[in-house]
Amino acid sequence: MEKLVPKLFTTMKNYSKEQFVKDVIAGIIVAIIALPLSIALALASGVTPEKGIYTAITAGFVISFLGGSRVQIAGPTAAFATIVAGIVAKNGMEGLIVATVMAGIILILMGLLRLGNLIKFIPYTITTGFTSGIAVTILVGQIKDFLGLTVVTKEPLIATTDKLKAVFQFIDTFNWQAFLVGMVCLAILIFWPYLPGFFKKIPPSLIAVLVGIGMVSGLDMKVNTIGDLYEISSKLPAFSVPSFSFGMVQEVLPDAFTIAILAAIESLLSCVVADSMVNGRHRSNMELIAQGAGNITSALFGGIPATGAIARTAANVKNGGRTPVAGMVHAVTLLLILVVLMPYAALIPMPAIAAILFMVAYNMSEWRKFLHLLKTSPKSDIIVLVSTFILTVVFDLVVAIEVGIVLAAMLFMKRMSDETEVEGWKYVDEEDDTDPDSISLRVVPKGTLVYEISGPLFFGAADKILKISLEEADQCLVLRMRSVNAIDATAMHSLEELYEQCKKKNITLVFSHVNEQPMKVMEKSNFVELLGRENFCVHIDDALERAKKVCEGQD
Repeated sequence: MEKLVPKLFTTMKNYSKEQFVKDVIAGIIVAIIALPLSIALALASGVTPEKGIYTAITAGFVISFLGGSRVQIAGPTAAFATIVAGIVAKNGMEGLIVATVMAGIILILMGLLRLGNLIKFIPYTITTGFTSGIAVTILVGQIKDFLGLTVVTKEPLIATTDKLKAVFQFIDTFNWQAFLVGMVCLAILIFWPYLPGFFKKIPPSLIAVLVGIGMVSGLDMKVNTIGDLYEISSKLPAFSVPSFSFGMVQEVLPDAFTIAILAAIESLLSCVVADSMVNGRHRSNMELIAQGAGNITSALFGGIPATGAIARTAANVKNGGRTPVAGMVHAVTLLLILVVLMPYAALIPMPAIAAILFMVAYNMSEWRKFLHLLKTSPKSDIIVLVSTFILTVVFDLVVAIEVGIVLAAMLFMKRMSDETEVEGWKYVDEEDDTDPDSISLRVVPKGTLVYEISGPLFFGAADKILKISLEEADQCLVLRMRSVNAIDATAMHSLEELYEQCKKKNITLVFSHVNEQPMKVMEKSNFVELLGRENFCVHIDDALERAKKVCEGQD
């Protein structure tokens, strides 16, 4: 069983000065990358800029300290932006804090109950669908600032469709200067990584922000900056406990579950990617506990939901980070930046923030994987993929995940039901006589029916059992179950009904090769005692011999 021990404690056993220096350098570089991203994601989430920094500091430190990964870097991510914006619009920061604390508790319970491996049961089509959907919502949400539009509405725009309508409604307020700043920043973000040598190592988002500030301030351009729209605080994050009420808990409980599930999926996916980069192995349950503790800490210190960030984790690995110390240094560095440089964040132009979020949306969209799934997947998977994507964009992530999981489960059951067959034996002369299980090598006693069941027997396929046709002349019915690896209560009920039909017609029911799980279910329901253990045979030959005795009246 996986140990619930943070990776920090394990890595400290063989820690060296050389690795400490590498971790410090990696932590500082990741902090520089995280700074503009944290501000941008806070604004996309409908909260003030410093709350993104608070999240990266508090959650980043706690998750690295307690986490189950050697190199995971945590903080605010784009996946939460639309959820957070919706919660803040409905219930304010108080509601967001309550939802985040509850999500943290759920994550800790998931870890303690060893549910880390259950995340693999979330279909890939669902995660790809809602990730691509989130990317579209982020992109649409930033068009306004990228074009410099002046949008005036009575209520804050939360739905993606409403934001898109507003863009067309207020397109006449287009600001060419804002658009120019946005395009320059976007060009830097796209092409900077292709520069050679030293330049390639400088985070392009930092360069884009500095160039944007230079353009707006130096050329006196009429472009909105963060300081024009928000009050910026350089104060240290302060501890504050929200006032929990039953009504508030009820209101935000669905959001709390969404945050918890999304945090679990994102963080464990990031851990898997990190494992492949450092040839390591993360502790999934410990990581869930750390994510829970990090989210609770973030909420109590004025932050927003956090999870593992794949891009920042990758940057950590590429710059030499190999232990959780790098993630802790990243958090401390951001704390120092908050105190010293945060007032200067007021100068950052909104189109620069929009350009950064455009790149975030593009990188998380996974459009190549999306198109590949559309071309190569079965129709049922394509339905789940497209439905989850559309519901994420048109409604929200809560609806998308709920409907996606239900739809995937229903289609999976339909597929399994189609695979389950209940067929009577038929003699085929051309069948290969070298096969020891071949029908042509067996003699079926007169008055005996033999049916072979293939596939799992569950409620979606249980009705097929009752389609077995029984005649008055029949004396014995043999059910061969070598290919049935699982059975549920509904299918068990159908078998009991079949037994009752056999009993009325004086037909003996005999089973061949019942596997372990179905046998346990039959024993627990007293079905074995009802039929008699002599009617449960290990092999089909034994079952046919039993049928022969029944038909000849020897039993």
